[in-house]
Amino acid sequence: MRILVQKFGGTSLANNDRREQVVKKIMEAVKDGYAPVVVISAIGRTGDPYATDTLINLVQSITADAPKREMDLLLSCGEVISGVILTSTLKKRGFEAVLLTGGQAGIITNESYGDARITRVEPKNILEHLHKSQIVVVTGFQGISEKGQITTLGRGGSDTTAAALGVALNAEAIDIYTDVEGIMTADPRIVEDVRILDVVTYNEICHLAHQGAKVIHPRAVEIAMQKNIPIWIKSPFSDAPGTLVTSLQGDMKAGTDITGDRLITGIAHTANITQIQVSTHGMDAQLQANKQIFKGMALSDISVDFISVQQDCVFYTVPDGLAQKALDILINMGFQPKAVPGCAKVSVVGAGIAGVPGVMANIVEALSDAGVGILQSADSHTTIWVLVKKEHMVPAVQALHKKFQLGI
Repeated sequence: MRILVQKFGGTSLANNDRREQVVKKIMEAVKDGYAPVVVISAIGRTGDPYATDTLINLVQSITADAPKREMDLLLSCGEVISGVILTSTLKKRGFEAVLLTGGQAGIITNESYGDARITRVEPKNILEHLHKSQIVVVTGFQGISEKGQITTLGRGGSDTTAAALGVALNAEAIDIYTDVEGIMTADPRIVEDVRILDVVTYNEICHLAHQGAKVIHPRAVEIAMQKNIPIWIKSPFSDAPGTLVTSLQGDMKAGTDITGDRLITGIAHTANITQIQVSTHGMDAQLQANKQIFKGMALSDISVDFISVQQDCVFYTVPDGLAQKALDILINMGFQPKAVPGCAKVSVVGAGIAGVPGVMANIVEALSDAGVGILQSADSHTTIWVLVKKEHMVPAVQALHKKFQLGI
């Protein structure tokens, strides 16, 4: 049996015309000899009646402290509604289709309500329906704990559902249908001459996703990578082939030349972050001070990023909304922190960066020429990050995209 997992986002299911396009993609899979397993998200975006954010706002209008267990019960409803509508649409078109919740599909999670992790998948129920030649529709974003509690997988959780099912079912591929026709070299809202990438590696797309590209959740990529199952990012409203995510670099020159791998894949960005600076100069127990700083953040559930520990100072970033909380914690511990609000992180991502001289020089040159100051920088073998003021984010992305000749 050739299994294909197809995941459709909420905007793909927002009205009858769009649902017909979804059905068309499912029909094409059947004609190509696949047994489709269709993962769906809640319908629409914020403001639409059954969108996840709409359900959250409904409760937050009453209280900001609703129990997480009960919130998961509520949020799981959006995908159930979406699934019933799509299954009914398929049946109307003459297809045998069945809807399974995350729990019925065998997605077992821990009990971290609101951001549960999948511990295993038991696909027996799905396989039984596939052997009956039924199209299986699965509610994304949700699972069930060992104790039978309904859980949700956090934002982007439907991507995670699709990847987990793809691995468990040994699918030939995972198709992620989204609002764009593939992974682009930068955000098309701020760069005019972006192009769609034909192929990216798992590693590259993980870094792009972590650094602000919202096309696919990085956790989904990490799961699919375990079994090397190819992921296609594409649009349900287009016949464009989309972007293939795989373990292989797709931009190599023909023949035996091995020097033609792509240096830079794309430019990503994340806005609305605050840089925290904590001086440890002159402290007797400097190592203990560093430990105290990060332990204080961890105990308060504040995720820190862009960390730089220097001899007499610690730098890191937090989301703008958590900056005051972080400052209060540090002050209560006896530190005198300084905050630089309204920052943005701009990331240059590419599997070819490692060991290549001149990449940072080009970044500094491009940003200097654009009048963009660098507040902080860091690098890994696939990514170089720079922290800039938020008002410099757009010109920084544009300048770097042009400098590395990523446009059409």
